[in-house]
Amino acid sequence: MEQRNESSFTGFILLGFSDRLQLELVLFVVLLIFYIFTLLGNTTIIALSYLDPRLHTPMYFFLSNLSFLDMCYTTSIVPQLLVNLSGSDKSISFGGCVVQMYMSLALGCTECILLGVMAFDRYAAVCKPLHYTVIMHPGLCALMASASWIIGFVNSLLQTVLVFLIPRCGRNKLDHFFCEIPPFLKLACVDTTMNLYVTFFGSVIILLIPVSLIMFSYGRIVRAVLRIKSTAGQRKAFGTCGSHLTVVSLFFGTAIYVYFQPSSNNSQDQDKFMSLFYTVIIPMTNPLIYTLRNRDVKGAMKKVLWKDSDSR
Repeated sequence: MEQRNESSFTGFILLGFSDRLQLELVLFVVLLIFYIFTLLGNTTIIALSYLDPRLHTPMYFFLSNLSFLDMCYTTSIVPQLLVNLSGSDKSISFGGCVVQMYMSLALGCTECILLGVMAFDRYAAVCKPLHYTVIMHPGLCALMASASWIIGFVNSLLQTVLVFLIPRCGRNKLDHFFCEIPPFLKLACVDTTMNLYVTFFGSVIILLIPVSLIMFSYGRIVRAVLRIKSTAGQRKAFGTCGSHLTVVSLFFGTAIYVYFQPSSNNSQDQDKFMSLFYTVIIPMTNPLIYTLRNRDVKGAMKKVLWKDSDSR
């Protein structure tokens, strides 16, 4: 009966951290707490951006998109991971694996592009302050945000279809905690050089083009800020960009390290923990970074809390 069930099983086994049983319990508790904080923090950012009229600006429009994206990104991975960590069953259905790979890749790609768009918004705010509202009008903001989502999801569709067309010859044990392209290619029983090239080319476009836009934008921002004679003005200008630059450094630094490092240079455990960092830790820290480093968000939070206390 077990052999028949095993032979009829068409899904995948996510090995994850199954070789470290004691670590699984610790990870379950820690990731559950992080996931709850991710949902609460990002929901707070979205709610504040909607409720406070002072935050009805392009910057917070894009920040709301980022917060919603981070919630979806984490949700595409963490619930399945928590189920696998809580018991002996490490399986995921074929359809579940397809959806997880497609959604996580699509949302990750969208975040890369959206962070580039947010850098352009900061460039317009600092370098073109008098024309900022004309340049970043609502129509352009909606177009740029929509383009980020569409490009991310189209790229993911192409990548996911190509990966699942690869013959695996019955191999179904994925040495990772979620369905991701690099470990998935190791299941192939044919030469995957072409797929590696396609993945690398896609990563170059999705990662390096936004990074180039970010570097260009912040290069111009630094030049503009250094022309400001007052120290207070310089601090204010850098303060408006500090939160975004911190998020960019964390996200792109980790993603570039994971996707552009030769696989032979990293142990599989190291890759797993790095993946945990950019799929779980970063989405949780983004609201903290934007809240702690941003007076507008802190002011909006106090305003909402005061309203609640006064209504009581």
